[in-house]
Amino acid sequence: MGNQVLRIGTLGAARITPSALIYPARQVASVAVTAIAARDPQQARAFARKHGIPHVHASYAALLADPTVDAIYNPLPNHLHAEWTIRALEAGKHVLCEKPLAANTAEAERMAQTAEATGLLLMEAFHTLYHPLAAHMKAIIDRGELGKLRHLDIQFCTVMWRWWDIRLRYEMGGGATMDLGCYAIRLLRFLTGAEPEVVRAQAHCVSPQVDRWMTADLRFPNDVTGSFTCAFWSSKLIRITARVVGDAGEMHVINPILPQVYHRVQVRTAKGTRIERIPDESTYTSQLRAFVRAVQTGEALITDGRDGVANMRVIDAVYEKAGLQVRGK
Repeated sequence: MGNQVLRIGTLGAARITPSALIYPARQVASVAVTAIAARDPQQARAFARKHGIPHVHASYAALLADPTVDAIYNPLPNHLHAEWTIRALEAGKHVLCEKPLAANTAEAERMAQTAEATGLLLMEAFHTLYHPLAAHMKAIIDRGELGKLRHLDIQFCTVMWRWWDIRLRYEMGGGATMDLGCYAIRLLRFLTGAEPEVVRAQAHCVSPQVDRWMTADLRFPNDVTGSFTCAFWSSKLIRITARVVGDAGEMHVINPILPQVYHRVQVRTAKGTRIERIPDESTYTSQLRAFVRAVQTGEALITDGRDGVANMRVIDAVYEKAGLQVRGK
C-alpha cells in the first residue's frame, strides 16, 4: 500500500487501547484510527467521542466487513485473540494483536497459518522489543562485552488491585504468566537468540489454575541458563529488572519493559562500571511505526505470527511444569 495512510479499526474499548494505539497514532503521520466496535455500543460511542474515532460499528463482524479499514488492533481478552484475529485476517485485514498472541500454542499456530495463507501481516504486540533499549541490551551481549553468556534472569512483579480483573479468570486465558511472564519469556528469547527448554516451574495460585506468581528455570543451548519470576502479588511488590551474567561481566537493567517511564542500564566488567540510559519515544509508538513499515514495505518483524507460536510454546511448557493446565484446554 506504499506510503498511504494505514486505516486501523479497534476491536473493543480496552484499557490498553489509548496507550497502545490511540496516542501513538497521533505521533505516526501514516496511521489513522478510523473505526471501533465493542460489545456495548454505548461504550463504543463514548470511546469514539473521547478519542475522535469517526466510525462506530454495531458489532465486531461489521467492523471487519468495513472496506475502508486496512488493519485491526485486537486487544480483546486472551481467549478471544485467536477467533477474532483469524476472522480479521480472513476478512482481508492486517492484525496487530495484543500479547500473549493466543490462549495456547494450538491457537497461535492456527493464527500464524491463517496469516501465511492470506499473505497478510500478523504482529504480536510486544512493544518492549521495539524500543532502542532492547537492541542496546542485545548489542552489549553480542559484541562480547560480558564474555561468554552464562545466565539471564528477568523479574516482572507488580500489584494487581482489581480482584475481579479478567486477567485472573482461567476461562478468559488469565494468569500472571500470560500477562507478565510472557514479556519475560520473550525478552529471554530475544537476548539469547535461542529457544529454551523449561526445566522447572513453580506457581502460587489465586484461584484454581490461575497463577498470581510464577517462577521458572530455563535451559538454552551452549550451557546458558535462564530464569524468570512474574507476579501480581508478591513480597517484592514492584520489581521490573533484567540481569545478564557472562564470564567477563554483568549487565543490570531497571525497567526493560516500559523504558520510556524510567530505566537504567548498568554494565560492570574488568574495565569498570558504567551507567547508561537510552532515551527514545514510547515503546508503543515505536511498535506502531514497525507495524506500519511492515505493512507498507514488507519489513520483517521481531514479533510476527511464527514468533508468537514459539513464545506460546514456552508459556504452555511453563504451565505444564508447574502442574497447571494450559489455558484454553
